[in-house]
Amino acid sequence: MATLASMNPVSLAAPADAAPRLPQNVEAEAALLGAMMIDNRLADDMVEVIQDQHFFEPVHGRIFKAIKTLRKSDMLATPVTLKPLFEKDEGMASLGGPAYLAQLTGSGAGLIGARQFARQIYDLALLRELVVVGRDMVEKALDTSEDVNPREQIDRAEEALFKVAADGGTANTVKSFNEATKIALEMAKRAQSAGGGVAGVTTGFDSVNGRIGGLHHSDLIILAGRPGMGKTSLATNIAYNAARRLMDDIRLGISPKESIGAKVAFFSLEMSADQLAMRILSEQSKIASEALRMGNISKAEFGQLAAAAADLEQLPLYIDDTAGLTISALHSRVRRLQSKQDGELGLVVVDYLQLLQGSGNNRDGNRVQEISEISRGLKTLAKDINVPVIALSQLSRAVESREDKRPMLSDLRESGSIEQDADMVWFVFREDYYVAAREPKRPREGDDPKTFEDHAKWALDMERVFGLAELIIAKQRHGATGKVTLKFEPNITRFSDYAGDVSGPYGD
Repeated sequence: MATLASMNPVSLAAPADAAPRLPQNVEAEAALLGAMMIDNRLADDMVEVIQDQHFFEPVHGRIFKAIKTLRKSDMLATPVTLKPLFEKDEGMASLGGPAYLAQLTGSGAGLIGARQFARQIYDLALLRELVVVGRDMVEKALDTSEDVNPREQIDRAEEALFKVAADGGTANTVKSFNEATKIALEMAKRAQSAGGGVAGVTTGFDSVNGRIGGLHHSDLIILAGRPGMGKTSLATNIAYNAARRLMDDIRLGISPKESIGAKVAFFSLEMSADQLAMRILSEQSKIASEALRMGNISKAEFGQLAAAAADLEQLPLYIDDTAGLTISALHSRVRRLQSKQDGELGLVVVDYLQLLQGSGNNRDGNRVQEISEISRGLKTLAKDINVPVIALSQLSRAVESREDKRPMLSDLRESGSIEQDADMVWFVFREDYYVAAREPKRPREGDDPKTFEDHAKWALDMERVFGLAELIIAKQRHGATGKVTLKFEPNITRFSDYAGDVSGPYGD
């Protein structure tokens, strides 16, 4: 394919004494339009490569749009059929009127290199977009008023540049069935190599993987629960498990592309990076997190802690604990990290959704609309970088007013479009949390027999549910909904597969 430097004439620069000109090649535009009108099969191909807004000359953009409209209706697009559409077009009149359409087909120069011309028109349009972004950056950087936020300007500039870069990849988004089949087969092969059952990134829990098949690329997973249920602990466990699996597979000589592990980006808008690291170290060293925070550990336990830390030095888990991120700033940071990791980032975790901020364009202060914008932005992020995104979410207090505290989809706080945008919705529920909260008065010698009876009954209930958690899969686009029972060790904030009997209230 020809490059920008090898195709002429093209205006990429101007003499030193003249005003700079935008990148353009009007002659290439004219040649391509002429070829499209001569051979409508070319027109059908070109509408998948470029759009009318990519043309520098406005009249050329309108001609392209008219050709596209006619071809959508299975009509011939020729100077004759296009003429009525441009009888009153002022821009066309300045070029000699509708007769200009016939002039475009005069040479047929674009018939041979139509796709190269289209590629160049597209690339020049991207360069013009870069010029616009650059000018905007300069204008905003020269603004030194008091209400200017330089960090916000940087985030917006990055977002604008990434948008140009993303638009530069849209020309080949349409895949043939053969291409799509190859991708599907590669996913199946990776799942088979992993022992079956995991088509995406592993959660680290066999019971969960067996229910959902792993975390699928481009999926948005909402993990919700009331305070105290262990949302952050579960998300941290999954992030660690995925990163640990990749690290272990690489040590075994398994290619990252064949691993069901992943490099993980964890955006913690509530907890600091060192707090999250402390949780992971507590889990791996099996030392209570409270003891670690207070420094109440023995020399032997400190040795366990040091060994766990050394083992995890190469863990591909990256933590960003910047507070108050906007959804656009989150996009920029993820893309930046994805670029630094050579496109190998495999999982993004956001803790939590309600702490993100919208674009600020919501002038009426409608929080539901802002949350809807954020959830759509998270889904867009998952699709753009083609990785699963787990976003934690709060639940409304309506849960507490019911006798059965198990969450439902309607409990999603400020839900807006959260349920609609999500590919999966999970609720984490621990009945022992609520049973512990309703402990009756502890009996003492001389108390009424009913006091002893009530506490004994409560103790049986607590024994039945202690250390168990329910992961309720309330929505899943890839399969059935249901429940998974997990074991939870609150002292080290660790979830794990539960091997006991799951009949009764924890059964499916």
